[in-house]
Amino acid sequence: MTAKARTPGHLKALRSGIILLLAATLIGAASRPNDKEAKTVAPRFEVDPMWPKPLPNHWIMGQIIGVDVDDQDNIWIIHRNTGLDPKEVYPTQNPPASVCCIPAPPVLVFNPQGDLIRHWGGPGQGYDWPTSNHGIDVDHKGNVWIGGNGRGVNQGESLLPHDESAMGKGFVHDSMVLKFSAAGKFLLQIGKPFAGQGSNDPANFKLPAKTLVDAQTNELYVADGYGNRRVIVLDADTGAYKRHWGAYGSRPDDTQLPPYKAGEPAPKQFRTPVHAVTLSDDRLLYVCDRTNDRIQVFKTDGTFVKEAFIDPETLGDGSTFDVALSRDPGQKYLYVADGSNQKVHILDRESLAELTTFGDGGRQPGQFYAVHSIATDSKGNIYTTETYHGRRLQKFVFRGVAPVEAKHQGTVWPKR
Repeated sequence: MTAKARTPGHLKALRSGIILLLAATLIGAASRPNDKEAKTVAPRFEVDPMWPKPLPNHWIMGQIIGVDVDDQDNIWIIHRNTGLDPKEVYPTQNPPASVCCIPAPPVLVFNPQGDLIRHWGGPGQGYDWPTSNHGIDVDHKGNVWIGGNGRGVNQGESLLPHDESAMGKGFVHDSMVLKFSAAGKFLLQIGKPFAGQGSNDPANFKLPAKTLVDAQTNELYVADGYGNRRVIVLDADTGAYKRHWGAYGSRPDDTQLPPYKAGEPAPKQFRTPVHAVTLSDDRLLYVCDRTNDRIQVFKTDGTFVKEAFIDPETLGDGSTFDVALSRDPGQKYLYVADGSNQKVHILDRESLAELTTFGDGGRQPGQFYAVHSIATDSKGNIYTTETYHGRRLQKFVFRGVAPVEAKHQGTVWPKR
């Protein structure tokens, strides 16, 4: 076949067509999202079904109501060793009805391998132990802080935390927080039993749920709590009052709100309980307004920054039980324990958008019954505790950041 001659005009037209085709191809490629970049990514976790190791001495745990991780990656928990079922603690009867089991001391400490390495706690001289302990925090000096939400008079006589009738009768014993050394030596009590006067009382609390100490300023932040509707800040050495605030950074109001209803305008005050606080490296304070199904974010002076609602259709106990930070340099992710929906929410910290969840209701490892508290260690692993009849401490091993394959992952069982 004889090739046709190409005139300069033909060649010019051919070149123009090739250029247009290349341009269209490049524009099309640019307009299509890069699959790798467009895919949502989030931290991955797998439950460690062999952690922690069994307790000694026929000990068992009650409602585990707080968890924290210290600078050596030791895991601290506090549980309620009263209120166990009578048949669980036969040896405590007189005479003993069996050889097993015995309530463990309230404060238990595990090393990263899951060995129990320390234990202490309970009533003692010089301080008022909570009738219903709640929350544990190990500060930058190694001191241990404990709150409480007990409405009873004596140890073991605590009324239920949600018994609002007790509030009007003055049965609010736990109006204090306690500070101990790592070995359990009593150091400081702030507030007195039955002394709380409401959300604008600078001297006492009312059923404080959780604490943290800011290492930069040595200030104690308290989520206060089951009776009050505020965050309060004090000096961590002396207990001297610094400041407090309610929802949106406003002065707290103790007017009893009606039960939460999904879809209503966002309430202008916290509902009880104000259940948890955590502080990021960039000086933002995250507050769990549990039965309002929301997290509010503040500057450390109480200035409101933003809020997010988590599963806002949740009624009953609410969805935001506790919140922890990821351990990457920018603390890019928030982990929210949701004891009503039996899962952990993973949020993008900047946008507060939910990326994925893990967990499901059940008794097996990786499942939850009332996941209550959450903390992370230096390697990015997550530790959770369960209250009510969950009564369990679990470890979820960090497996890196990867594309999200399912919005709700369910039970994150080990793949290998």
